[in-house]
Amino acid sequence: MANWLSRFSRAPRKIDAPRLRARGLDQATTKVELVELTPDLMGFLGRAAYVQLMLFENLSRALSTAPSTVGKTAIGRAAELSLAKHRRLVDEIERSGKSPAEVMQPFTKAVDDFERDTRGADWFETVVACYLTAGFLDDFFARLARGLGDDNGRRIAGIFTSESGESLLAGLLTSAIDENPRLSARLAMWGRRLVGDTMLLARSALQYTEDHISDEARIEPVFTELIAAHTRRMDALGLTA
Repeated sequence: MANWLSRFSRAPRKIDAPRLRARGLDQATTKVELVELTPDLMGFLGRAAYVQLMLFENLSRALSTAPSTVGKTAIGRAAELSLAKHRRLVDEIERSGKSPAEVMQPFTKAVDDFERDTRGADWFETVVACYLTAGFLDDFFARLARGLGDDNGRRIAGIFTSESGESLLAGLLTSAIDENPRLSARLAMWGRRLVGDTMLLARSALQYTEDHISDEARIEPVFTELIAAHTRRMDALGLTA
């Protein structure tokens, strides 16, 4: 296992990690489709902050079992970036005079259940889960945040569109799959499973109205684009979504 990591260290491959280019199209789409489904500010922040804490914990788990210093360094940086997002969300909670722990508490069970359901069987699956779920959820919360109002929406959406460790994780995974192509089929299947669980967690953050048909009309195009971004992330690894 150390061979492919040392190879990655000697000749790193540039990975253009796929990100939804949102900042024009996404903003318009979200205004039309999710603004009425965005929860109140504390509900949004409590869930999103705990999700980022969970993502940090997953990266920390991958860091502790990484087979070389190359992997540890890359994952450690990705974990730092995820924790920074969590701290910025906590700052937003404290800005309102609330206790972050109390605001996050109602969402712990759903997020902890998600973490258990998407926990990888080995290091490779763990890193794939970190890569795919973090990207999907950052994109989702960036869109949803725009329904919080102009000032809050822009500021909080910026937390999720800030620097992430996505390209670092993609680089590690691409190198691993190049070294051992037999990983490809297993990780592709794992990635397909992850998208369903991640969609369910994202949908649980929406504040539904009494008009189910109208709600779904808003949700469907947004999730279609989120799934397309998930597919591009898998394509970046040479996996079939």
